Amino acid sequence: MQRRKLALLVLPIIILSCSRDEKTDKPSETSDPSAVVYKMPEESAPHEGTWLQWPHEYQYGTTYRDRLDPTWIAMTKELVQSEKVHIVAYDNTEKERITTLLNDAGIPLSNIDFKIYQTDDFWVRDNGPIYVKDNNGKLFIQDWGFNGWGKKAQYSNCDAVPSKISADTNVPKIDLNSVMINEGGSVEIDGNGVLMACKSSILNSNRNPGMTQKEAETIFTKNLGVTKFIWLEGKAGLDITDMHIDGFARFANSSTIITMNSSDLAYWQVPDNDINNLYNATGKNDTAYRFVKVPLTKNEVTTTYGKKVGRASYINYYIANNRVLVPNYNDPNDTVANNIIQQLYPDKKVVGIDCRNLFANGGMVHCVTQQQPR
Repeated sequence: MQRRKLALLVLPIIILSCSRDEKTDKPSETSDPSAVVYKMPEESAPHEGTWLQWPHEYQYGTTYRDRLDPTWIAMTKELVQSEKVHIVAYDNTEKERITTLLNDAGIPLSNIDFKIYQTDDFWVRDNGPIYVKDNNGKLFIQDWGFNGWGKKAQYSNCDAVPSKISADTNVPKIDLNSVMINEGGSVEIDGNGVLMACKSSILNSNRNPGMTQKEAETIFTKNLGVTKFIWLEGKAGLDITDMHIDGFARFANSSTIITMNSSDLAYWQVPDNDINNLYNATGKNDTAYRFVKVPLTKNEVTTTYGKKVGRASYINYYIANNRVLVPNYNDPNDTVANNIIQQLYPDKKVVGIDCRNLFANGGMVHCVTQQQPR
């Protein structure tokens, strides 16, 4: 199943209106912060642990699984030195297989917790729990709706994962299944009340038919603590996600957006007006963001089994407590990207994770990890 693979062809440019107030022509800002009920901690806030859904054979076969195991082993090896690792295994047979893989790799199991849930695939960023806190600091799991990126893939098992985690860990659940379809990779939070997203993966008839931008903003304000929105138009139909933001633009921290230069964004097929609006985006109270730009891979990525899958992004990295896991591709720009990202996180160790085979299936490190705040 090709989740995010870019269709490298010429497509018409989509004109965007970056969530603008009709009178001021400024990005929209919620006038009533008292509407906030829950806040989502930014990814760089302290973690209790990281959730992983391990690849298995039951949806796409053993070859699919075996080509991806090394990436999950590498992520687990680093994450156990940073925080707890919660591994979702399909069944007890898979748990035993994963345990053997970890033992063979010399990875201690003392910081690993297994959960046995059937899953359709491994994109836990999109189908997994979203952790938020209320105004008293109490932790909750938000269970947003997940429908396989607009019913493009099987999803019923994955859609049930947040509810199962809530029941098993005694973290209260907020059921948003009937409120909005929302994948974790489609939204970026800066930790200071700003959300960045592409309309194409949220205000899309295959997710939330008939939902207006204002309605979406009201939902995000209440549930994620967002009071300002940076909306890009995105490009529906380009890939299975309808262009998630986390492939090409992220909040490195509350004052920094990490993205690419304009030519690399164009290669990624981000519409021209989206590029302009991204570069002109401002934070809360119109404060300027610092922009850090990381190149794509120098060459087309070639998988371990010899398939060329295009140039790849380093933006889709994951921030753990004392590690930053950066997708690497056996490319000359791996070192360039790792060094740029290391400068952003001087108190953490940047580690390259081989994502060549994962990228062939459409994603990178951020897509397959989900943080649980401390």
